[in-house]
Amino acid sequence: MKVTAALVLAGSRPGAPDPVAVAEGVPHKALAIAGGETMLSRVVEALRGAGMTEIAVCASESAVVAAARDLGCRVIKPGPGPSASVAAGFAELGAPMLVTTADHALLEPAWVRDFIADTPADADVAVLLAHRDAVEKAAPGSRRTYLKLADGGWSGCNLFLLQTPRAQAAIATWSAVEADRKRPWRIAGRLGLGTLLRYALGRLTLAQAVARLGRRVGITAASVSARDGLAAVDVDKPGDLAAVRAILASRVTCSASARGST
Repeated sequence: MKVTAALVLAGSRPGAPDPVAVAEGVPHKALAIAGGETMLSRVVEALRGAGMTEIAVCASESAVVAAARDLGCRVIKPGPGPSASVAAGFAELGAPMLVTTADHALLEPAWVRDFIADTPADADVAVLLAHRDAVEKAAPGSRRTYLKLADGGWSGCNLFLLQTPRAQAAIATWSAVEADRKRPWRIAGRLGLGTLLRYALGRLTLAQAVARLGRRVGITAASVSARDGLAAVDVDKPGDLAAVRAILASRVTCSASARGST
């Protein structure tokens, strides 16, 4: 299926100021500079390079809204949480729709194209994850949060594909999970006893976990393994931004060396 619509989440979380924005002296971390341009600009350029012709940015901060419009993107008002923001984007863009975040500064067009190509045709929803081995090979020393399953540790890559209208059910469940974040027993109940037992015994693989969750919601859900471990690297802390800048600088150096040798 051809995918041409993408939603970039660039909302602001309530509460304490974002540490990256504070450290960089910008209104929102999406406007922090990496590789000579804002993270938001890098993400939008990568999406366009992957064939996305309709890109919407979910944002409320005035500076981010202005930057998104300067980049030729539609602006969508965010909801009170990530799921509500995705729901707002889905209502305007429809399926299929790719979802990513404005702090995915290393995003490459090839990652997006590969993710779409590797998503099963019958999946209503797909999520990209990177195996711990791939992440540590691509970004030694990078601190990521891993979901430990029978086939190893997996880290999210901030790339989701809502491939059919049935994906609306997944958004609704996501919203319910957000509402129950302080009541973990309710979240556990949504997974089902069998799934929880297999996880506790270390017998649940990533593919099984995602498929089971999909069936509980009433959709077909799929996990896709990232081909490049760097896909799991985003910017949550000032240290992450420093690491991203170093990777981008290394790319420039390698590119210059390659040109010099020809």
